[in-house]
Amino acid sequence: MIDVPEIDIGPLRDGGRQAADVAASLDAACRDVGFFSVVGHGVDPDLQGRLDTLARQFFALPMSEKDEIAMARGGRAWRGWFPVGGELTDGVPDDKEGLYFGTDLGPDHQRVRDGVPMHGPNLYPPRPRDLRSVVRTYIEVMTQVGQVILSGIAVGLGLSPTWFAEDLTADPTVLFRIFRYPAGSGSDERWGVGEHTDYGLLTIVGQDACGGLQMRTADGWVDVPPRPGSLVCNLGDMLERLTGGRYRSTPHRVRNTGTTDRLSFPFFLDPSWDAMVDRLPIVARPVEDDAARRWDHMSVHGFDGPYGEYLMAKVGKVFPDLAAGTMPT
Repeated sequence: MIDVPEIDIGPLRDGGRQAADVAASLDAACRDVGFFSVVGHGVDPDLQGRLDTLARQFFALPMSEKDEIAMARGGRAWRGWFPVGGELTDGVPDDKEGLYFGTDLGPDHQRVRDGVPMHGPNLYPPRPRDLRSVVRTYIEVMTQVGQVILSGIAVGLGLSPTWFAEDLTADPTVLFRIFRYPAGSGSDERWGVGEHTDYGLLTIVGQDACGGLQMRTADGWVDVPPRPGSLVCNLGDMLERLTGGRYRSTPHRVRNTGTTDRLSFPFFLDPSWDAMVDRLPIVARPVEDDAARRWDHMSVHGFDGPYGEYLMAKVGKVFPDLAAGTMPT
């Protein structure tokens, strides 16, 4: 049975002598599994615990109060709260509610002035009051962790450790979600989130102790259990595209069959909005037509355009009503 490898990225953070070994372990995980967990990441457990506590306080609020920051109020920024069933996966409502955040951008930012979707200010609830500051800190910390992991992936691909930071993620598209999966809500007919892949480069997930995350392998679906002190990482479509299929964007899904609510905190470190994600010349591998094996029957190699267009085409299917009012026609 395929297992999710656990990798200590501490040497990447401090430039230790074992950094090359860490890069080799990341490369193997990216080739063989597409999932791995990391320790030695330096994220303060108190920050993670505070985020969990504040998120639970928010989700416990009356729906009328949560609706004050509904995503429809965020306009083109695509930020705020959505209720259970408000997000779709492959056309099916997910059994979860959530909060969408990203890089806080003011009205003078050029992309905000130009009305570019998914750019703008976050929507924060009046209470719990501290959620604003904790989310901002968490996004900053996780951006740093993501760049450290990408530096190891770069070395594993034979690139400079600063290649991602100086190229595809010099001005990254940063997205952060907080999801609540209601207790005992999973069923054969309805999933917390159905089978899908992520769209960008790297997803880093903090999760509570409930479990429920699964990845698809050649041997079938495999649980990705929560491990104390670790963060789960999986690859997005753009790393599969970049490497010509050497790395895989592994399908995954979530079902909460437990007796308590499950919270997860996925952080997405994606290419710059205007970045053209081209195949690396160092990857000497024929590019296969992967549409037939993918969950959405759409090849990640056939797309032609900047990353922002790819992302909008995907998320427009997740929130079709919102997309209808904010996406260019």
